[in-house]
Amino acid sequence: MLSVMAQVLVVEDEEDIAFPLVRTLQREGYDVTWLDSGREALSHLQSNVADIMILDLGLPDMDGLDVCRAARDGGYEGGIMIVTARAGELDRVVGLDFGADDYLSKPFGLAELQARVRALLRRSQARSSKTPEPEEQTSVGLHIDIGSRRVTMDEAEVALTAKEFDVLALLIAHRDKVVSREQLMSEVWDENWFGSTKTLDVTIGRLRNKLEEAGVSDRVVAIRGVGFRLESGE
Repeated sequence: MLSVMAQVLVVEDEEDIAFPLVRTLQREGYDVTWLDSGREALSHLQSNVADIMILDLGLPDMDGLDVCRAARDGGYEGGIMIVTARAGELDRVVGLDFGADDYLSKPFGLAELQARVRALLRRSQARSSKTPEPEEQTSVGLHIDIGSRRVTMDEAEVALTAKEFDVLALLIAHRDKVVSREQLMSEVWDENWFGSTKTLDVTIGRLRNKLEEAGVSDRVVAIRGVGFRLESGE
């Protein structure tokens, strides 16, 4: 039994999936709230705590990806696990770029879902116990405000997804040093991530393009077989 009852929000419109899922999580010791629409979920998050949101993509009122993005845009920092019948890698990458932490394809085993929920909780607890990051980080040509999660170049905002922002913040924190692929996957996604690391390469590629389009002189350099390094464009 958990010493502090974790709050889990289940957003799923299919009762035959939601009922056993809710019962299983409750037996694990979680305080579970079940909602069957995206708009109800977003409204709930505005005034209630949720350590983890288990989110179906095929909701009746709106796409789960839009719920995921709106939750992150609204400041939700808890874990988001997407569960869906969409098993394609493109959907997986898009979901992660929209702010999800994990992705589980239907049909799934309840034991696997329980393990992933525990992993997300460990990750969130580890984040909260770390020394707070400085509110602002500056690199050549770049300014990052960690608190507001904004990146600017000469006072013009550079629009990044949640994962692109986290990757850039980690690279700047280790500027001119190589950050391994393993560290990026562990800190930006999850140490227990089961999927392909191709999502990291996709995110890096998009980040590079956006920085170049914004006129940023810094470069994200790939170190073959090791990881990536942020270098000055000087």
